[in-house]
Amino acid sequence: MMAEEEGPPVELRQRKKPKSSENKESAKGEKISDIPIPERAPKHVLFQRFAKIFIGCLAAVTSGMMYALYLSAYHERKFWFSNRQELEREITFQGDSAIYYSYYKDMLKAPSFERGVYELTHNNKTVSLKTINAVQQMSLYPELIASVLYQATGSKEIIEPVYFYIGIVFGLQGIYVTALFVTSWLMSGTWLAGMLTVAWFIINRVDTTRIEYSIPLRENWALPYFACQIAALTGYLKSNLNTYGERFCYLLMSASTYTFMMMWEYSHYLLFLQAISLFLLDIFSVEQSDKVYEVYKIYIFSLFLGYLLQFENPALLVSPLLSLVAALMLAKCLQMFVPHKENGHMLKFLEVKFGLNMTKNFTMNWLLCQESLQAPSQDFFLRLTQSSLLPFYILVLIICFLSMLQVIFRRINGKSLKETITLEDGRIGERPEIIYHVIHTILLGSLAMVIEGLKYIWIPYVCMLAAFGVCSPELWMTLFKWLRLRTVHPILLALILSMAVPTIIGLSLWKEFFPRLMTELMELQEFYDPDTVELMTWIKRQAPVAAVFAGSPQLMGAIKLCTGWMVTSLPLYNDDDLLKRNENIYQIYSKRSAEDIYKILTSYKANYLIVEDAICNEVGPIRGCRVKDLLDIANGHMVCEEGDKLTYSKYGRFCHEVKINYSPYVNYFTRVYWNRSYFVYKINTVISFQS
Repeated sequence: MMAEEEGPPVELRQRKKPKSSENKESAKGEKISDIPIPERAPKHVLFQRFAKIFIGCLAAVTSGMMYALYLSAYHERKFWFSNRQELEREITFQGDSAIYYSYYKDMLKAPSFERGVYELTHNNKTVSLKTINAVQQMSLYPELIASVLYQATGSKEIIEPVYFYIGIVFGLQGIYVTALFVTSWLMSGTWLAGMLTVAWFIINRVDTTRIEYSIPLRENWALPYFACQIAALTGYLKSNLNTYGERFCYLLMSASTYTFMMMWEYSHYLLFLQAISLFLLDIFSVEQSDKVYEVYKIYIFSLFLGYLLQFENPALLVSPLLSLVAALMLAKCLQMFVPHKENGHMLKFLEVKFGLNMTKNFTMNWLLCQESLQAPSQDFFLRLTQSSLLPFYILVLIICFLSMLQVIFRRINGKSLKETITLEDGRIGERPEIIYHVIHTILLGSLAMVIEGLKYIWIPYVCMLAAFGVCSPELWMTLFKWLRLRTVHPILLALILSMAVPTIIGLSLWKEFFPRLMTELMELQEFYDPDTVELMTWIKRQAPVAAVFAGSPQLMGAIKLCTGWMVTSLPLYNDDDLLKRNENIYQIYSKRSAEDIYKILTSYKANYLIVEDAICNEVGPIRGCRVKDLLDIANGHMVCEEGDKLTYSKYGRFCHEVKINYSPYVNYFTRVYWNRSYFVYKINTVISFQS
């Protein structure tokens, strides 16, 4: 240590004040110099440490690899993927997932990487009458990276593009699990906690990830990097970290923060919550102020670098994260000079969501009706309870939170905190990384209780925190201190419970859930959608190459991927014009005249209209959340609340009326193809009125 080499403590105090990390190193040196300890640890102790780290790292990497292989095998069984034609495989990518994968295909078809990027940033072949920067608007950096890797590694001769693409995503999920393993290990000191974290994560995967349903989603690319950032931040906040470990954690945290921000357009909102947690940690724990400010620097650097490389994306400059970290006045000035409406949409949505405002706007109400934006159902809590995750999480959270409150009250009362916390002290709430995780999980959990879609961000950390707690002797010791346990030696009992409880949980989970996982892998499922296959085949064979199709945004995403034809709208909700287009095209399911619908469609240069029976005849479980109900509310054809004025419509629902083939509908639209699910109409360019 520096203090031991340079002289006695008196000489150190006369020096110029070093950096905070050097202060801590010298302080440690002063304490250590008073205690006679051997220069080197015994060989058997070093061997035990090495064996523990080696086994833990091996278990972490193996867990990630096994989970990635499990996802690959499950995906193959679910869709019978290898036995399908390319068109049938592509249909499995639905909605916005189809859009992302379609651009990956476009990049592989481009004559060069530079040309491919140019065509994406000046894209006028996707949405009619609109040129978009698809890379910025849809955060297509994962597709750019995947296409570069596919061509640079010579994988063209070895593996098909689709397998390479989904293989990267599955690999990232393996990294996700490994990062959660490491975080729990760092907090508890035992890799047993990591194993329990992984077990809970996989068993509760319905609530921890959406990878099974929508592989290319931005969150599936981004959250593994966020998990790595959390792991690095956890290590960085630990008080007993050496200089090299601190430097490594800082570099890993910097790289993962920036990558996370580039992969997902909503990443800065999550980092905003994290920044709030660090701000509160800074208040509760003075010793970590310098580290918190270092993390703030990473935020600012990542925001501005992301702004430059995301084609000067204004959403980053006016994000709440920058407003919190960089100074309120500076952010206000930027908001004056860089207008952007994304945050305004978010605030309006939250107002309606929390009942602070009412709206009849179709788009807003349609978003509020999405399942992922509803409050969690009872089944959600039942699933977490059956896997024993929720009870142990609540127990761990309560103990850590109450211990943290004790620390706050000690500081308020002017009592000094212990510089070195031992197991016997039973003060788990004094550890800065624990304080951070408690605050962060409470913030995420509060939001997940309102918006179910956020459970995919919260539940993985519920798994990690619960596993850390039951495997931590320090947590049990904290509990025994409160209970004033005297009959049994508390330290011994804490050590026993930290091994016995996770072992019992693990065995019970293995007995109950492992057979289910194996059954899932053995069952051969099949994704069967012949109507959509027939529709796409007809479009590729019969429709002109320059044709423009109109229909629901989800179907338009599939058409863009499977056929490459131009569409009028996309399933994306971060652009004002696209949102307005979606609402206007959805009018084909409203009570509007044939002439009104014709004018809407021709204003977007549409040549073909596709009506879906699933939407036209929708029988939803929640009346008022069906597309046709939302349109009737927005158009005044349905009473939403008392006092509303009902506007009578003399027209029937367009999607029903157009199928009957009578005037005036046949004057504007000619049916050219239909099957059980879809009706395709050619939009007449010359109107011939029939009696």
